[in-house]
Amino acid sequence: MQRLRKSDLTPDQKAKLLADLRRDVTRRQKGYRERALALFPHVCASCGRAFEGARLKELTVHHKDHNHDNNPPDGSNWELLCLYCHDHEHEKSLMAGLIDGSGSDDKIGPPIFSPFGNLDQLLKPKDPKV
Repeated sequence: MQRLRKSDLTPDQKAKLLADLRRDVTRRQKGYRERALALFPHVCASCGRAFEGARLKELTVHHKDHNHDNNPPDGSNWELLCLYCHDHEHEKSLMAGLIDGSGSDDKIGPPIFSPFGNLDQLLKPKDPKV
């Protein structure tokens, strides 16, 4: 596939491309990310780091119920998290068995790991005389 250069475009093609870009920007601004950024301070809800300027792209919208289709206008299902905290939040949910990684909460299963599950067995003395 050959890369298209700006000089290869006709004036009509340039106008159409510019109109498409403007339409896409408007569509994104109406999306839940732009709405969340307008509603909440630009601070990670987990670690508290503030984001501005070019670093604002590192701030993501986390859906608290893990349902990306649940976008209430008041933002009650959203929180702003930095890239690292967002990844950590999803990893916690996967490890706890809350979600199966499919993007759906339909298959909620038991936790796959319980760090203190057999603690009482570990604390029992090995020698019954002790």
